[in-house]
Amino acid sequence: MNSTASRRFPQSMRLKHRRDFEHARQAGKRLVRGCLIANWLEGADAAGTRLGVIVGRKVGKAVVRSRTRRLLREVFRAHRAELHQPLTLVLVARPSIAGKTLAEVERDFLAAMRATRLLERRVDDR
Repeated sequence: MNSTASRRFPQSMRLKHRRDFEHARQAGKRLVRGCLIANWLEGADAAGTRLGVIVGRKVGKAVVRSRTRRLLREVFRAHRAELHQPLTLVLVARPSIAGKTLAEVERDFLAAMRATRLLERRVDDR
């Protein structure tokens, strides 16, 4: 497999339907960490790991909300290979995410994933 193709975030990995978001919220688990809320459901989909992103109006105007969605998708894309498979994950942005850098969002994402034990341990992790 091409290394560029393995880093993409294809449409098949995105949650698109309200029922999928609701199922992850109602049947799954929830954790609040930093600037985001994570709702997840392990082993829920044979299609593999899927992500849904929710950014409400309290986060900011349209430009800020779009940037927030891009940040959350990018952080997920960069670390999806380290997550347990299969997994349905819904990330909800909190208003405190507005103005944060990619590194700050990534720090909160990794803290949440480590706290939920969804992130596989690497040799360099302690």
